[in-house]
Amino acid sequence: MSTEPTAARKTFGQLAPALADYTDNILFGDVWERPGLSPRDRSLITVASLISLYRTNELPFHLKKALDNGLSKDELIETITHLAFYSGWPTASSAVQIAQRIFDERAA
Repeated sequence: MSTEPTAARKTFGQLAPALADYTDNILFGDVWERPGLSPRDRSLITVASLISLYRTNELPFHLKKALDNGLSKDELIETITHLAFYSGWPTASSAVQIAQRIFDERAA
């Protein structure tokens, strides 16, 4: 087991340690590890949901996770483009700007 603090522990673990524990053990432990969907599929679903619901705070983390789970930049941009017609232009416009920042960070 890694001694490096998780993203949840870094972000809000000191203020809300129980929430960080639930995030690590239930959400990313139990839910994300269920056998019914691959991590790649779970990432695609999560990114699409975050875009549609305009959850821009969580989107950068999950875009990075999606790339780590095997989604390509092109697939993520296609997802954003497709969602423009279902979740609205503003959600897609915001998401593509966030995606560009993530892609630029990865390229640096």
